[in-house]
Amino acid sequence: MNHVNRFRPFTKEKTSALENALECIRDDLEKVDQEFRKNLRSDVPIISAIGEHLLLSGGKRFRAKLLLLSSKLCGVQGDLYISMASLIEFIHTATLLHDDVVDRAELRRGIDSANSKWGNEASVLVGDFLFTKCFSLLVQSGNWKILQTVAKATTTMAEGELEELIKTNDLTLTEGGYLSIITRKTASLISAATQIGAILGNVSEEKERALSEFGMNVGIAFQLIDDHLDYTSNEEEFGKKIGIDLQDGKITLPLIITLHHCNQEEKAFIRKAVESNPITKDAFFRVVEIIERYHGIQSTWEKAKEYIEKAKDYLRLFPNSKEKEALDILADYVLARRL
Repeated sequence: MNHVNRFRPFTKEKTSALENALECIRDDLEKVDQEFRKNLRSDVPIISAIGEHLLLSGGKRFRAKLLLLSSKLCGVQGDLYISMASLIEFIHTATLLHDDVVDRAELRRGIDSANSKWGNEASVLVGDFLFTKCFSLLVQSGNWKILQTVAKATTTMAEGELEELIKTNDLTLTEGGYLSIITRKTASLISAATQIGAILGNVSEEKERALSEFGMNVGIAFQLIDDHLDYTSNEEEFGKKIGIDLQDGKITLPLIITLHHCNQEEKAFIRKAVESNPITKDAFFRVVEIIERYHGIQSTWEKAKEYIEKAKDYLRLFPNSKEKEALDILADYVLARRL
């Protein structure tokens, strides 16, 4: 069976609509990359080498896009929002470096991961550099509310990663427990990105809270789809090996839903697959078949859609604009992405 993503593919028309919507920040995104490169400068060559490797590997700049659009939505003046978008990417990149070490990942965005190319030690230390550099630059900016927002998000992210680690191979993990993990490890930084846009725009507390909640709900949906893709995508599209979550004992929503409904024989097979090292391709696809039998994949996508609709409701507080439309379209993109 060819297990690929069959849920709501992003059509050429929708892709074009997204590209058109993001045209208003195209120049800003180029400036974000320039700022990223500038902040990577160091007397230690490996820092620039790994940073350049990560930049050349592409990436969606999803968090930066959200920060830029949120800033423009809130009428930001000046160019501080460019620096803040770059710093959000710094933090995200640092977490990717650390995550790939923890997950023993060999690929990131379809190319060799930094840890497979330079080793775990260098990847961890460059990740540390990115974190410390980010907070140094935040202090220099003098905006203590943004510093507080980022500090809270990064602390929460670390808690989520540790919570996930503790729950490795735990087939008793509930949907509530899983949502707690992904809210912390993924959604918190995305929420910070949209909240920073509101802070820079000096909008009302109500609008700031609305953008923070918009980001939080988009972030939860983003991780739900990421976990969905680990069972349904193919490696060429996804840019990393599929089945890694199962191999690493990460119990995500497609599996949680399935475990709630499947019979004891199927549950025993899933347990054996989760605990095997390494898991065989046949065993992985058998697990996928069981998950599909109990609609775990479809139900995960539908749950993500609920979060996206909830996120978009928070935008109603803002007047119509091209930035609002772009945020709306970017939120919809989360449901249809394949990488």
